Amino acid sequence: MFYQLLDWLLSIDTGFNVIRYITFRSTAAAITALIISFVAGPLIINSLRKRQIKEEIRKDGPETHFKKAGTPTMGGLILLVSAIVPIVLWGNLANRYVLILLFGTIWMGLIGFVDDYIKVIKKNKQGLAEKSKLFGQITLGLIISLILYYYPEPNVNITQINIPFSKNLSFDLGIFYIPVVIFIIVGTTNAVNLSDGLDGLAIGLTGICLFAFAGIAYVTGHFNFSNYLNILFIPSAGELTVFCVAFLGASLGFLWYNSFPAQVFMGDTGSLALGGAIGILAVLLKKELYLPILGGVFVAETISVIIQRQYFKYTKRKYGEGKRIFKMAPIHHHFEKKGWEETKVVIRFWIIGFLFALLTLSAFKLR
Repeated sequence: MFYQLLDWLLSIDTGFNVIRYITFRSTAAAITALIISFVAGPLIINSLRKRQIKEEIRKDGPETHFKKAGTPTMGGLILLVSAIVPIVLWGNLANRYVLILLFGTIWMGLIGFVDDYIKVIKKNKQGLAEKSKLFGQITLGLIISLILYYYPEPNVNITQINIPFSKNLSFDLGIFYIPVVIFIIVGTTNAVNLSDGLDGLAIGLTGICLFAFAGIAYVTGHFNFSNYLNILFIPSAGELTVFCVAFLGASLGFLWYNSFPAQVFMGDTGSLALGGAIGILAVLLKKELYLPILGGVFVAETISVIIQRQYFKYTKRKYGEGKRIFKMAPIHHHFEKKGWEETKVVIRFWIIGFLFALLTLSAFKLR
């Protein structure tokens, strides 16, 4: 909003020219997000608590989680309010990439909100039907892929995919770009959702991803930096730095309440919104194949669930009794079942996530 009002602000004082700079607006967005989270956080948590919007703890989960019963959920509302307001205030709302990201994040947040509402308010533990949830995710992926395919950024070959750690190796997906985008958005959304099982785990990992994407967005939208790194220059991408840093600030603010022992859980309202945002960012920045590296922990969490389910079905079909490879899936619960303290699992996963982020960023020079 301030960016759109720049001409009027400059008529008052030329000092407002700093609003032109992405670095200034990104910093301002992060600070604004933190302030909002510190103000809105307690209000939303108290409101959730008064309305008895509390988490149901799985009976087959780790025994240490039973004491978490009654913790308010749907805390993703704190995250979304804290991030969206500063993006509207400090972002360039004429930038199509910003609008696509806002649309996608809110869309996924609404799906998550409906899921949480059915679980907590309607007392239906199954929540939103899997088919309905998947339909909503696929629909969003289809809308975004069609917009990008038929109305691409000028001078950007939207269907071309670059191979990490290679200088000039790439391939063109053509029309198959559409299902690939759908797969990325749906897969990332569910991967982040699966990782939301320990206090601070998912929000910390997404914060690391957002920090890396902020740097990637800035250099991708800067002609000199992108030319130096020999990466695709996308003029509209620079503005995504404001989006990433605003969400990073909101994530840190939410972590204030979600760190162990959590005062509030984000619920699907937050995890689906964050997963959708990360998946869309990878698509818009043309870093589709960098995402599995950057989100390596999310990938491991998802694979652990797939392996566990498929092996259980296989052994039940063959031997009449299902067997498990992990003590519990997703894999963060496996380590809890082995006796690791929850905070130890979270911090170690953060460390691994940070290493994946460094590996991703190094891929821009190790080519």
